[in-house]
Amino acid sequence: MLAVSLAAFAALCLLQPTPMADILVYRAEGAAVANGSDLYGFTVTQWALPATYPPFAAILFVPATWVPVSVLKAAFVIGNAALLALLVHLSFRFAKVPAKPWLVLAATAVGLWLEPVFQTLLFGQINLALACLVLWDLSRPAGAVGKGFALGIAAAVKLTPGIFVVYLLITGRVREAGTAVASFVGATLLGVLVLPGASVEFWSRRIFETTRVGKAWIIDNQSLQGLVARLLSDPEPGPLWLAPAALLGAGGLWLARRAQRTSEPWGVLVTALTALLVSPISWSHHWVWCVPLLAVLIAEERLKMAVLVLVVFMARSFWIMPHQGDLDLHYPWWLQPLASPYALLALALPLVVAGRRRESVASMVPKPRGADSEVGAGVLRG
Repeated sequence: MLAVSLAAFAALCLLQPTPMADILVYRAEGAAVANGSDLYGFTVTQWALPATYPPFAAILFVPATWVPVSVLKAAFVIGNAALLALLVHLSFRFAKVPAKPWLVLAATAVGLWLEPVFQTLLFGQINLALACLVLWDLSRPAGAVGKGFALGIAAAVKLTPGIFVVYLLITGRVREAGTAVASFVGATLLGVLVLPGASVEFWSRRIFETTRVGKAWIIDNQSLQGLVARLLSDPEPGPLWLAPAALLGAGGLWLARRAQRTSEPWGVLVTALTALLVSPISWSHHWVWCVPLLAVLIAEERLKMAVLVLVVFMARSFWIMPHQGDLDLHYPWWLQPLASPYALLALALPLVVAGRRRESVASMVPKPRGADSEVGAGVLRG
């Protein structure tokens, strides 16, 4: 099944060639480090894409300059397919589902066609690698040696995983949070040592230039800001986005802390989806956290919800919307759910978490005497 799925993906790429633009950005970043050129001064591809990651990430991209572009593209496709299988395996472990080999392979074959995963392979992105680092680290046993280290490295490559450090702190795991901070600082200092000028430029200026990443209102930005911009037909919603985002960030972390008391998986998932919502830009391929989300829903036998989530992430509804030029800003209200399905799904997640918490609390309440008998059960149903 996996072989058929991969063959279909390869055939699609041959029929509809893709530039895998993000690989070219990574390669250019590695070349800037190797050649000593301006890391944040170049643009590549027909879309004039610049470097947006911290200097530490650029150091990791240096090996991308050692092979031809065609070999690099093939390596990224194969590597991302392997990382998807690893993410599926980690998601099963995370959801406490036996990770039988045939099940992992079957889920990988299906997961390849989830829109965020598909786009990650198509663009040559590193989302799957970051998700694997974070999920592997957070699903390790409490007190495991070095727990938090991989999380800090992921945050040093791309800042958004840093929200999980806050999650560790608010759930009382100070030692693990400290390890994550230490590895983040160590990786960042390596960037300063190797690229002092670029480090000053990034941490003092580039980090605040969210427009450098892209326009927040375009259709594939599935964050809260993208939703608000398209809903209000305003390319720069400003306070109309910032205020709700701040409240949502605080509320999401509060809910994650409450969820963690009864379910570590839900605590982690709520944190991940909060990060995706409040980030100024969360491209659709950033939402690879749909893989562990599906695993947890299936493990809890929430099959209707799992089917809904699967449909949302398979449907690609926003790609069939007209989005040439600034058409993204002119959708009628009734098309907004099709334009922002991931953000709306994540906003609805608290209802699922709240329902799960009520069920958990109810299961902890002692049953009245006789409740297990036919008569007692009948009385309770009445």
